[in-house]
Amino acid sequence: MAQTTLKNKKVAILATDGFEQSELFEPKKALEEAGAEVQIVSLKSGSIKAWHKKDWGKEIDVDLTVDNADVETFDALMLPGGVMNPDSLRREQKAIDFVRAFADAGKPIAAICHAPWILINAEIVKGKELTSWPSIKMDLINAGARWTDREVVTDEGLVTSRKPEDIPAFNRKMIEEFAEGRHTGMKSSANPSKSDNTQRIN
Repeated sequence: MAQTTLKNKKVAILATDGFEQSELFEPKKALEEAGAEVQIVSLKSGSIKAWHKKDWGKEIDVDLTVDNADVETFDALMLPGGVMNPDSLRREQKAIDFVRAFADAGKPIAAICHAPWILINAEIVKGKELTSWPSIKMDLINAGARWTDREVVTDEGLVTSRKPEDIPAFNRKMIEEFAEGRHTGMKSSANPSKSDNTQRIN
């Protein structure tokens, strides 16, 4: 079986301080090994710091701030988890708009652990089957999602997993969906009748 390739694909990873270390570094490595160009997008320039087990972990350089990132230049979006990271991002409208623009353009999104919190604020989860860290199950159900307890779930280009132990399955399915490209059913409930499949962040 031929290996799935992401050659000529450009992927954004949106994160800020407190991202779960393994949930950013391992998917990033898998994406790059599949041939993708990966850029770290954050709320601030400089670097952001991981959370690893019970303390701060590695830092990673930020390539672009949300203010300077153009969704049209990316093919897909990956959202790592952790508790602090998605909780900070979901409170920033510019981060929510960035995520929502991927959905409205039909571009695939992969989110793991607590990252689906961001998808709630971006109004992407209604009617979608997905999974997450168990503690945010009811948040997702209340937002209209169909939650299921599986290591990886896909629905119209949306890939979700529960925890770091699911990363191998998450990476495989993420690469598969990112290789497929746009999905017409990815639009957010905020823009249900949007016909244009591209959107810029100003």
